[in-house]
Amino acid sequence: MLDLAYETPKPKVISGATGDWELVIGMEIHAQVSSQAKLFSGASTRFGAEPNSNVAFVDAAMPGMLPVVNEFCIEQAVRTGLGLRAQINLRSAFDRKNYFYPDLPQGYQISQLYHPLVGEGEVLVEMGAGVARLVRIERIHVEQDAGKSIHDMDPNMSFVDLNRTGVALMEIVSRPDIRGPEEAAAYVTKLRQILRYLGTCDGNMQNGNLRADVNVSICRPGAYERYQETQDFAHLGTRCEIKNMNSMRFIQAAIEYEARRQIAIVEDGGAVVQETRLFDPDKGETRSMRSKEEAHDYRYFPCPDLLPLEIEQDWVDDIAASLPELPDAKKARFMADFGLTDYDASVLTADVSNAAYFEAVAAEAGDGKLAANWVINELFGRLKKDACDITDSPVSSAQLAGIIRLITAGDISGKIAKDVFEIVYTEGGDPAQIVEARGLKQVTDTGAIEAAVDEIMAANPAQVEKAKQNPKLAGWFVGQVMKATGGKANPAAVNQIVNAKLGL
Repeated sequence: MLDLAYETPKPKVISGATGDWELVIGMEIHAQVSSQAKLFSGASTRFGAEPNSNVAFVDAAMPGMLPVVNEFCIEQAVRTGLGLRAQINLRSAFDRKNYFYPDLPQGYQISQLYHPLVGEGEVLVEMGAGVARLVRIERIHVEQDAGKSIHDMDPNMSFVDLNRTGVALMEIVSRPDIRGPEEAAAYVTKLRQILRYLGTCDGNMQNGNLRADVNVSICRPGAYERYQETQDFAHLGTRCEIKNMNSMRFIQAAIEYEARRQIAIVEDGGAVVQETRLFDPDKGETRSMRSKEEAHDYRYFPCPDLLPLEIEQDWVDDIAASLPELPDAKKARFMADFGLTDYDASVLTADVSNAAYFEAVAAEAGDGKLAANWVINELFGRLKKDACDITDSPVSSAQLAGIIRLITAGDISGKIAKDVFEIVYTEGGDPAQIVEARGLKQVTDTGAIEAAVDEIMAANPAQVEKAKQNPKLAGWFVGQVMKATGGKANPAAVNQIVNAKLGL
């Protein structure tokens, strides 16, 4: 549940010609299940295969072919439900959703309407330090994906690729709890993060493995509170659905445009028509696709080829016991164990691979706070510059930990450490051996440092007198000593000796 330390963000308010309006947003996320085989066949789910090469007879709806449920896909959906603190229904059932589309060979989609596998859950979406929105999950149902129609290969014909047909999807349906474009993007980001931690969906939006349908409506201030009291959707205004959004930036832009479009219609004396719309990113606007269908339009009925799905509580409990540490828990632990700030812990836990890398560095380096600083500022900064992610990092966790150990041992300064990092990043190698072979070890011999200080002070008597009068100028001598020693002198020792010589 929502931690009482959090405050709820205010809804997005748009000023119209006749007064203020608030946004109400619900989302349906289609997440492709991470599985090597499809929901009802053994065909591969590999992305990028030759068109129509990953198609079993049942996917192509050949006569007499019957679906067989892939148990692993069901397990992944249950795992997702548990990760979202949702109710797992021990008895669920599949239905046929009937509609014609060229890339749907059966003429219907096997889905779940009346008895979904997963019931009510929740997602805590942080909007900043101490600010969060609790988005309620209404249901998660399992269904098969359709194929893909291709219209740009020939001026006179369209082509169909059935490779995606039958791939398992989890449709995660939220309540209309989201109140603005930024919250919508943050919700999808958080949900994607959780799915990746669970390993149930890779969250690749570019490949279409995670897609969002966004339902937008407008209402006057106070109407949403009346909906909360009565659960009467009439208070929320007529909603329009924006289909197949696969970009956080486009989701925000589409919601912003659609809200203003609806406000203009209502303030002009018109009525918003419930419909499905598409977002055109080039024009930055939504356009009508078709009238919004209701469940009865699809003539849903129980799938006669599949028995009701019954699962055991012991099986669900075993899955629950195997869940990994999820983002919120990991973030709290990082802050408690390593003394990290809310921001640093959020950055490190944003992606499961980033979090694993950091933990490996912290464990080997023995200093979590310093490890976080190096991972976030040096490594992440360099990877971003090179358009890489952590899986492509040329610096292993062991190598970065080695650099940090050299710093904490006093063998190298922070400045030299950055030089060593650059060498490891571009050339590879063991940090300790690099420091030894290239003569980069920090000078800790106070006698040698004192001699360098004496030499510089003797050459700059006027500066010495100024520094005695103004202690802030002592830093000039520190800089000169560091320069003279090639950055190898221990900065703390240099400061101490300079201050002693100046009588500060």
